[in-house]
Amino acid sequence: MEDKYRLELIGITYNQIESGVYALILQQVGTNRRIPIIIGFPEAQAIECKLQEIKTPRPLTHDVMMAALNQFNVKLEYVLIKRLNNGVFAADLHLSDGVNEKIVDSRSSDAVALAIRAGAPIFTTEDVIREASFDPAEKRRPGLPPKPSPNVAQVKVVKSGGLESMSVEQLHKAMDKAAQDEDYEEAARLKAEIDRRQNISSNG
Repeated sequence: MEDKYRLELIGITYNQIESGVYALILQQVGTNRRIPIIIGFPEAQAIECKLQEIKTPRPLTHDVMMAALNQFNVKLEYVLIKRLNNGVFAADLHLSDGVNEKIVDSRSSDAVALAIRAGAPIFTTEDVIREASFDPAEKRRPGLPPKPSPNVAQVKVVKSGGLESMSVEQLHKAMDKAAQDEDYEEAARLKAEIDRRQNISSNG
């Protein structure tokens, strides 16, 4: 079997040219090599909600999937990101109930959304690293999205403005309201501003 290379989730960048298009950024552990994977808004929202620990009034699709796996004592062992012949990224979900092991085909974005919920590692192959990765220290190849924030715990929030005048209490109330309204992108934006202020306060 081909060697596996572990990846870590760096964050998500927003394509400011094409509305509703995001890039999921994965980085090879121990290196600066990054792999951008284009995803849509629903997938970006599902990943943002988990990274930002947004409490939703009802479980999202990936939360339901994890709950179903847990009910049957099935564990997501790891995710393997692959690239199809047409250049589209896909993934294999490696599942186990402790006795039987199964591999389920998945979209790469869904696989990552499940992996971060399960605490499962994400891997890829040497071919994907060689063909699809880039080093941000090198000259950026045409067509690649801008490199994301280096803070691996945060999603890059593009929309800003209007938040600076709000108190932390107002931000919390607005975030709760956005979550209730299922506007998870706005909730993630508000949560990022709260975290930013807390980081400033703790570092100051």
